[in-house]
Amino acid sequence: MNPASTARTAVGTALLEDFSLEMTGKDIPKLEEACDTIPQGTRINVTFLGNEDLEMRLAAARAVKRLGFVPVPHISARRLGSRADFEQFLAGLHADGTSDNVFLVGGDPAHPEGPFADSLSLIDTGLLQEYGVRHVGITGYPEGHPAIDGDTLWSALRDKHTALAAQPLEGGVITQFGFDVDPVLAWVEGARGRGIGLPIRIGVPGPAGVRRLMSYASRFGVGTSASVVRKYGFSITNLMGTAGPDRFLRDLATAYDPARHGELKIHFYTFGGLKTTSDWAARFRKDSLA
Repeated sequence: MNPASTARTAVGTALLEDFSLEMTGKDIPKLEEACDTIPQGTRINVTFLGNEDLEMRLAAARAVKRLGFVPVPHISARRLGSRADFEQFLAGLHADGTSDNVFLVGGDPAHPEGPFADSLSLIDTGLLQEYGVRHVGITGYPEGHPAIDGDTLWSALRDKHTALAAQPLEGGVITQFGFDVDPVLAWVEGARGRGIGLPIRIGVPGPAGVRRLMSYASRFGVGTSASVVRKYGFSITNLMGTAGPDRFLRDLATAYDPARHGELKIHFYTFGGLKTTSDWAARFRKDSLA
């Protein structure tokens, strides 16, 4: 292996040193099944879905902690019916010892179900620190958002960054997933150029069926032109197969420049399941080091 190839391999495996995963409140049995293949101390985000209730979300965060991982509960601003609902969730997390890390999202509803229209409004309450939160994750959209224009997205990111620094709270960004490294790293450079120095986790879909990947991509406004998905490693004319992020991560390792892009890590969206993703990550890292 030549020196340049060795350096790329080192960068690629370093990106996977501290990856994070995602689960829903219903996925406790799947987490228990996968736990032996997930490195202890891994950050596991627990999503905030409309068809799950408070106890399911709290139970999932408790399970993550019990199994030796770091729970990162999501809080969806637009799905909270009241300030009391927000406090009740934070109080439950605090009582369980699972409130250190949270991830804030605006949420899917077109209209807020309560007083919170966006993530910034949650930060501005001052309640996060009151209930023991120390680290707050926020979202980034390298390929934009289907319902929000680009200038608004950048303004929101800057405002949240400023609000976290003023609290002060530690912060980090997790990006929406994509199939093309180029717009992702261009967005990272744009964030750095705007003075946003937070650590960034690049959202990557774990291995999953092509039909499922395309469905999620359509929902979230992710580019799926024939050339883009071919570059990623699958074809939009063959929806019966599966695809993993091998090529994406190798391209990312090749193009990643810490001097320009700052601290980057990987966040896996587990569309194909927790165990499938964690097994794949272990194999990829082993093969890269071989």
